[in-house]
Amino acid sequence: MKKYRIIPILFLLATKLFGQEIDLPQYVNHMADNPFLISPAYAGIGSGLQVRLNGVSQWIGVENAPDTQSLSLEARLAERFGGGLTMFNDQNGFTSQKGVRLSLASHLTLSNVYDSFLSFGLSYSFIQFGIDTSENNTPQPVPDRVLNSSNFDISMLYRFDRFAFSANVVNLLDKNIEDFSTGEPRVLRRYSVYTNYNHRINRDTELEPSAFVEYFEASKRSRTDLNVKLRKKIFNGYVWGGLSYTFLNDQFFTPNAIAPLFGIKKDKFYVSYGFSITVNEIVGFNNGTHMITLGFDYDRRPSLARCTRKMIMF
Repeated sequence: MKKYRIIPILFLLATKLFGQEIDLPQYVNHMADNPFLISPAYAGIGSGLQVRLNGVSQWIGVENAPDTQSLSLEARLAERFGGGLTMFNDQNGFTSQKGVRLSLASHLTLSNVYDSFLSFGLSYSFIQFGIDTSENNTPQPVPDRVLNSSNFDISMLYRFDRFAFSANVVNLLDKNIEDFSTGEPRVLRRYSVYTNYNHRINRDTELEPSAFVEYFEASKRSRTDLNVKLRKKIFNGYVWGGLSYTFLNDQFFTPNAIAPLFGIKKDKFYVSYGFSITVNEIVGFNNGTHMITLGFDYDRRPSLARCTRKMIMF
């Protein structure tokens, strides 16, 4: 009975949460060899088509905890261009998000001598946010609500040999608020930077430290992921293991979560698994977060333009 009583409260709160979310929920999806999820400027870098099916179940043990599924495809469309598509479904209690994102990227060669490249990406997103009130049994009826929204993202990617740096702006446009009494934030923009370096230990082993920093304009809060991955070449593929450390930037010594991850790519197929160990105040109420990724890579002929070729081992 208790969960039914809070539905009207969830209905009021959800409109506030809507303004914050309007985006593909981020976990450490980019760690599954898919930085395209962070920056559309990565679309088309490589020799073919990359498909990733991702599932994230957060806070295992908590009823109606967030559960997200996403499918991403990115590929080289021409010698110097790439494109991508992301579809996702996110369920969080009685609220849900469904969306699609279309991306286009252009790549330029700054120097063939030093392998220096610059890329630009643009994305269009369509999001549908819904509130399910079917289990409401209070005297006051509460109708279901569905809200649609569109927005744009831009990104820049600079690569120099084995170093990469990308800067991204998500949700460029302010939200068109229907009802000012709900308290929805108008500004939805968030800014992020992602940087990584691939260090070749030997001909079969590669170490990749990386960092992802995200800033929310409306709340003035920011978070950071510090990551490290070790890849080892095997016959027709590679295996990898990694660790991600997540914290709020005003609480550096108080991590939100620590996530060990590992995966394998064999021929055209890819699979990885990650488990996030919650270490903040809600640690006693859940059993962590699980992420599994299935993938398929289809190789085509290398591009004649060096700016769309990978300059790393894997």
